[in-house]
Amino acid sequence: MVNTREFDQELLKRLRNLKGVEQAYALYGVYDLIVKTKADTMEQIKEVHNKIRKQKNITSTLTMITHEE
Repeated sequence: MVNTREFDQELLKRLRNLKGVEQAYALYGVYDLIVKTKADTMEQIKEVHNKIRKQKNITSTLTMITHEE
C-alpha cells in the first residue's frame, strides 16, 4: 500500500516496470496505490521495497507479507 504527494500516472508506470513488481494499481481511499510484489527471500523483498520507497512522490508505504502453508 502506497501513499503519494499526488497521483502520477508516470509513477504507476515506473512501479510496474520494477523488477519484482507483479501488479500495481491506483486506488481511491486512504491509500493511493496498491503494489503487489513477489520474491523468493526476505532480502529480495527488502530490495524491491526499497526501490519502491525511493520513487519520487512516494510519502509512505505499508507492507503486508503473505505466505503459503
